[in-house]
Amino acid sequence: MFKQDLDPSALTDCRKTILSSEKRLSHRSSIVREAEMKKLTGAQIVWESLVREGVKFIFGFPGGAVINLYDELMNYPQIKHILVRHEQGAIHAADGYARSTGKTGVCLVTSGPGATNVVTGVTTAFMDSIPIVILTGQVATNQIGNDAFQEADIIGITRTCSKHNYLVKNTTDLAGTIREAFQIASTGRPGPVLVDLPKDVITGESPFNYPAKVQLRGYTTVTNGHPGQVKLAIREILKAKRPVIYAGGGIINSGGHKELAELAEIARIPVTLTLLGLGGFPANHPLFLGMLGMHGTYAANMAITNCDLLIAIGSRFDDRVTGKVEAFAPSARIIHIDIDPSSISKNLTVDVPIVGDAKNVLSRMIERLKEHGDFWKATRGPWLKEVGRFAEEHPVHYELSDDVIKPQFVIEQIHQLTKGQAIIATEVGQNQMWTAQFYQFTQPRTLLSSGGLGTMGYGLPAAIGAQLAFPDRIVFDIAGEGSFQMNVQELATAVQYQLPVKVAILNNQSLGMVRQWQELFFDKRYSETSLASQPDFAKLAEAYGAAGLRADHPEEVVPCLEKALSIQGPVVIDFHVDPEEKVFPMVPAGHGIDQMILAKPRKRIRKVVPLTFPS
Repeated sequence: MFKQDLDPSALTDCRKTILSSEKRLSHRSSIVREAEMKKLTGAQIVWESLVREGVKFIFGFPGGAVINLYDELMNYPQIKHILVRHEQGAIHAADGYARSTGKTGVCLVTSGPGATNVVTGVTTAFMDSIPIVILTGQVATNQIGNDAFQEADIIGITRTCSKHNYLVKNTTDLAGTIREAFQIASTGRPGPVLVDLPKDVITGESPFNYPAKVQLRGYTTVTNGHPGQVKLAIREILKAKRPVIYAGGGIINSGGHKELAELAEIARIPVTLTLLGLGGFPANHPLFLGMLGMHGTYAANMAITNCDLLIAIGSRFDDRVTGKVEAFAPSARIIHIDIDPSSISKNLTVDVPIVGDAKNVLSRMIERLKEHGDFWKATRGPWLKEVGRFAEEHPVHYELSDDVIKPQFVIEQIHQLTKGQAIIATEVGQNQMWTAQFYQFTQPRTLLSSGGLGTMGYGLPAAIGAQLAFPDRIVFDIAGEGSFQMNVQELATAVQYQLPVKVAILNNQSLGMVRQWQELFFDKRYSETSLASQPDFAKLAEAYGAAGLRADHPEEVVPCLEKALSIQGPVVIDFHVDPEEKVFPMVPAGHGIDQMILAKPRKRIRKVVPLTFPS
């Protein structure tokens, strides 16, 4: 039926219906606008803001300065609060959640000691580029500077160890500040952002208007990389005879692990990773050299030393990687890709700097490299053969024993029983390095470890954060008995929320890494590194309501692990391991990474999966 066929009265009725619909829509929009502009308390604004940011979990511990926030929390069931037993546990759990998911972690603590207790976790996240928003309570604005009860200048304290921080002075600024905090934490080089909330700001009222976008003066992020610099990098790759890719945590933050593998395969370039980069390139890939640096593989360190081109991606040339800077890649041209311009040429002068997101830059490099077809087959063979020889000469290995549990054997069995699919958190020290060497990480975001700061006590709460994010995955905390006791109270958190985290303690009754240094460099003067006086960890776990297991002999390792994996809740396994076992290779302080102390040749050894480089 056409317009001219309509009865005039019917046409009038249609117009009335349309006008009526438009009025209803207009009325509905005004209701929405009115709701948005309705005055809310600061506490309500905080939770409304977190809902809009898609926050599912928040880790915290209440106190007087944030009691209004906790009261209002009961009206927001869509956000699950996880009650930890220490504020450091809150921020490490938020960190583990962030590392395992790629999302921004969130924690909430009270003023004074609550705020200062998170400083170690803020620094941990800052050094490892982990996105976290930390909400801290504060005394009322008119009391700041008066030494009020539980007052601490957390803004001044965290100025140098956070990506950014805010002291919110007016309730009207609250929503916009939280929006900015999440944007800063998650963009560019990620990092922790702290928002300090005075009591009167939380209790005050203001219209709520959450900005969809924020423009921050002076804060810009370059993501694509300069085309001219990318072109220069391609020229260097074409000229190189002995190239190596060295990638760090930035490859995981960018989500560029697939592009890294494609670049390596197209150009036939061997790859080495930092501790925080593990999982960014499959450990079972024939081009993988293993981890580099102080406890890196012989193959990785020698390849770096002898290369003529080093392609650094999302890494910062940390001293644990480079050793003596003058001896690091001494004959190489260096390409450095990093989203943080301040990291480029900070520790080592580079030849081709590229500021940009690793995933984006690698995508552009791959497009250009594909234009050269099979050029690489004729040029890379000799280099790959040489690198393969490095791997064969000194593989990562340990000596087998029928009498005492070797810590490497425990990690190897965890890998086999979980088929390499677990999320692994570590503490710090020998347990951390053995995990890096003997658990074969093939996927990104499966290793959670404090790299830059080396924070003991990180592993258990980080594992809790990851287990909440992935309730159906196996999550292990591989620990030393020294580190485990730093935040052992978080077992109560795991029990309360029935999180099936498994803790494998490699118990050598000492602060193992420090003891290793004392043995090798301080004439075996074991000053204050003995932990012979310690609790029965199996009974301690049971006291918290978790399951506790213990293994003293090699034949007990697998049955203990199998039993732990069969238990639905949290489990602590106390493995009493060889107290004399050390982490090798090892580069002494002040030496080049080619000057490694290697494990002595043994008759009965077990190697890491052998490298099989393509010819």
